[in-house]
Amino acid sequence: MKIAFHAPLKSPDHPVPSGDRQMARMLIEALCLAGHEIVIASDLRTFSRDASEAAFAALCSEAEREIVRLRELWRREGPPEAWFCYHPYYKAPDLLGPRLSAEFSIPYITAESSYSYRRNTGAWRLAQDEVAAGARQAAVNICFTHRDREGLQEATPSARYAMLAPFIDVSPFRELRRTKVDECRLFAVAMMRSGDKMDSYRMLARALTLVVDLPWRLTVVGDGPARAEVHEIFTGLPAERLEWRGEVEPQAIPGILADGDLYVWPGCGEAYGLSYLEAEAAGMPVVAQRTAGVPEVVRDEETGLLTPAGDVEAFAAAIRRLLSDEALRVQFGGRARHFVFEERSLPAAAARLGEILSEFVGMGR
Repeated sequence: MKIAFHAPLKSPDHPVPSGDRQMARMLIEALCLAGHEIVIASDLRTFSRDASEAAFAALCSEAEREIVRLRELWRREGPPEAWFCYHPYYKAPDLLGPRLSAEFSIPYITAESSYSYRRNTGAWRLAQDEVAAGARQAAVNICFTHRDREGLQEATPSARYAMLAPFIDVSPFRELRRTKVDECRLFAVAMMRSGDKMDSYRMLARALTLVVDLPWRLTVVGDGPARAEVHEIFTGLPAERLEWRGEVEPQAIPGILADGDLYVWPGCGEAYGLSYLEAEAAGMPVVAQRTAGVPEVVRDEETGLLTPAGDVEAFAAAIRRLLSDEALRVQFGGRARHFVFEERSLPAAAARLGEILSEFVGMGR
């Protein structure tokens, strides 16, 4: 089937890497693997950092022009057989798909749509209304976490839902070679920006000061506008304990993670966190908080340890436990790798997407 794919937050072709762009690209790969032809319908980005009725009106005008373009294109060349929207939410609603799907009588599908009543303030409500209307119209809303499904279902109980677990392409992790060293190597991969990422960096730095008596070395992969502030946060730790790798190409991540022993990232506000799955695929156990969507990708006491949200001492104690028990680290790391390869791989996601589209849209191979 020919599917028009749209990601209103960030197009798969956007030049700036992020987890959102990565997941959009992997969804396209999974859909292709499931036997469908994918066309990126539009690069229109409807992201708004701040609530503003004027900004929303401007986006709607831009969307109207894009609808006119796509309508003319489809009338000439024929419409797709479905519209697939990835990650519509209050800061980036889909202003194209619902209109065009209704006009051309094709199924509308969402993936990782999210809705929260606490965002129904000011101009955000305008975008939230678009998200809710899209969810009600959708042939199916594909949810990656139970948290997202519960929030969306509360707003649109009559809509149709299916679950798809977060996944990654495991092929780059199959043939990894580790370099053995004496000290325990800790890893964290994250952009350096304000908000939840900065909160996680602060929590990690505070926790590591509580385990400085043990031998370890932390490698941080990532960069961003808050780089100077992040570096400042870690000045209380010995400089020789820290390695700053900066931004690296996505294809380099598996090789970098291959030398890790323990992945330590609090995950404040994480939707789920693809970096956790990548660390697990590399055979690393994870220490994170039991918050937001993190439990969807890390299994407590199986592939890592999850601690109460905001509890720095508990987070540090979990790091200490795994730093002090190499056998447990190896056991958790083996389970983590098996978990991702068997349950969270691209082929597994493709099979699940095939089932969902067959059931809700009637799209077989």
